[in-house]
Amino acid sequence: MQLVSETRPQVRRDRLLRLPDVEAATGLRKSTIYLLIKRGEFPRCVQVTPRCVAWPESAVLQWVQDRIAQAEGVAQARTAQASGVQQ
Repeated sequence: MQLVSETRPQVRRDRLLRLPDVEAATGLRKSTIYLLIKRGEFPRCVQVTPRCVAWPESAVLQWVQDRIAQAEGVAQARTAQASGVQQ
């Protein structure tokens, strides 16, 4: 007897986060989140129902990781600049 496996396309798993969860994940408040969206600096929300929006968790977490990487890059640049000045 031979088992046949079905080949199904992999569905990317993601969750939709409501505003309180986005605030908790980013440390930002509603007004700042919407200001950053307006500036194009934060992921846009998706319309779930006519009166409900949410953010893809992956987009919010990627934004957080990008901010961390950016901060680390600035810190490394300052360290390199400071060590160059002392020589």
